Amino acid sequence: MILVVGGAGYIGSHLVKELVEKQEVVVLDNLSTGFKDSVDSRAVFILGDLGDEEDLEAVFSAYPIKAVMHFAANSLVGESVKDPLKYYQNNVAATLTLLKVMLKYNVKNFIFSSTAATYGIPSVDIIEENTPTNPINPYGESKLMVERILENFSSAYGLNYVVLRYFNAAGAHVSGKIGEKHDPETHLIPIILQHLLGQRDQISVFGDDYDTPDGTCIRDYIHVTDLAEAHILALTSLLDGKNKTATYNLGNGQGYSVKEVIDMCEKVTGKNANVVISERRPGDPARLVASSERINKELGWKARRNLKEIIKTAWEFHKHN
Repeated sequence: MILVVGGAGYIGSHLVKELVEKQEVVVLDNLSTGFKDSVDSRAVFILGDLGDEEDLEAVFSAYPIKAVMHFAANSLVGESVKDPLKYYQNNVAATLTLLKVMLKYNVKNFIFSSTAATYGIPSVDIIEENTPTNPINPYGESKLMVERILENFSSAYGLNYVVLRYFNAAGAHVSGKIGEKHDPETHLIPIILQHLLGQRDQISVFGDDYDTPDGTCIRDYIHVTDLAEAHILALTSLLDGKNKTATYNLGNGQGYSVKEVIDMCEKVTGKNANVVISERRPGDPARLVASSERINKELGWKARRNLKEIIKTAWEFHKHN
């Protein structure tokens, strides 16, 4: 069986939906940000916390776990600045508890959801895995700490792992039944769609004078199902012995500007947005785009769904939820 920690959350639930087609799955989630009804009914669901050793012992003693996939981090950049204790406690200390129990039960395969936030504000237009990591907030710092812990655990205990650094996850499952629902919502595409559904008065664009073709920031958006497929390929590479350790970026490789995203949302929905230009936010780079050549070359993965498909699936989800 595969243990998916945080499998009731946005990305975790999409992974579970794909993974149950290939593996038996058990989900552990404390439902602090996830939703039990997002978990595919073919998976075993257990309410519990990755930082609670007793909860973990109960799972590992009851099920023959052969690999763990970790989606249970807190992930709001602004919140991490205001409350770093929460981020280091959950994202680092609780992950150490999980790794400790894995070692006790001799489970040596680990897939870790990391983030582009580990790079901070890079000085290059296209970010590769060897681009220097220099996080500028506790969220990115906490993820990078775990990456370093995994390196140490691999050397000391023979842990096999794949780190997946992804950029802007977006979109929803093609069924329209699961998608992105955060409270508060901080991601651009759902914010635009909420506005177009009448749930927000306007869309704020933070700066239109960046050194980009239309003056707005460019970001790398990737469909959540593409992300799920990358995780399954990474898992297979561990289970088959192809990889012992690896780090991969996951992105579309080109990026879309804020204005392009708003324009596509208007096109898909047939509605016009009320856009207000606001001041730049501190620390916002003009361009964050990933190179995913390494995972394409080594595992054959590439993002298959474009911006229009991302927004169409998100729109179907938001209309009915």
